[in-house]
Amino acid sequence: MSYPKIRKAVIPAAGFGTRFLPETKAMPKEMLPIVDKPVMQYIVEEILDSGIEQILVISGHAKRSIENHFDSSSQLERHLLESGKEDLLKEIHKISDIKIHYARQKHMRGTGDAVLCARDFIDDEPFAVILGDAMVYTGDEKPALRQLLDQYEKNGRPIIGCHKVNPEHVASYKVIEGEVAENPGLFRIHSIEKKAADGVVPGSYATIGRYILTPDIFDILEMTRPGEGGEIHLTDALQVMVRNSPVYAYNFKGIRYNTGDKLGYLKATVEFALRRDDLGPQFKEYLRGVIEGLR
Repeated sequence: MSYPKIRKAVIPAAGFGTRFLPETKAMPKEMLPIVDKPVMQYIVEEILDSGIEQILVISGHAKRSIENHFDSSSQLERHLLESGKEDLLKEIHKISDIKIHYARQKHMRGTGDAVLCARDFIDDEPFAVILGDAMVYTGDEKPALRQLLDQYEKNGRPIIGCHKVNPEHVASYKVIEGEVAENPGLFRIHSIEKKAADGVVPGSYATIGRYILTPDIFDILEMTRPGEGGEIHLTDALQVMVRNSPVYAYNFKGIRYNTGDKLGYLKATVEFALRRDDLGPQFKEYLRGVIEGLR
């Protein structure tokens, strides 16, 4: 059986980024660089590499730099051309050729409200959601979103990306409980909720910022009352959906980085730098010297 193709993706990116203040007073946390590329570009590239070309960014106050990044810059392009920096010019053209739509979340009322802002853009189709601070490294594997899309194409039901999380880190996530489904790594969800560390066993699965959703989520979001922090949480709406129809979670292959957290951001920066051929060997030697010097 074939299901409607996923053609559109939504990136909620309207939050204040308070964990990185004062840096994020004027710069969105989604534009913080991982070496020389902003987090948002990694997210957009994952979507494109997964076969989706229609992208909507839900932005907010002080997010104009996201739009500027993916816009053309004739003055910069002219400078690079005149300087003979053709490789950099190709990179800039590659970025500005990406077609992105934007919508404004006027009030910061959570991820659920941000997704609700995408209703007109989605137009009654299934769609993908990637949070703007959730990077994933998959190496030789398919992009994380593509892995979720492959699972959706088998059953046509909403799918949440998940990863194992240890009890000491559980406070930052919603924990998934469910039963193993027919495909390896796939679970049918029974509940999605926040739990204290003493209520979670090691290796529990948690949501990690990637979703394949069906358009019935919008009606549920409209009825969802604000929860913790006065925000409308996407996972609260998904919990309602779980009670009425099958919703799945998939433990995709890859390393996830929470770049909205300072430690997660530093881990991503260091590990992505070490993987680069032009920086990795020298950076590794530098880190080794730093470690030795701190002993």
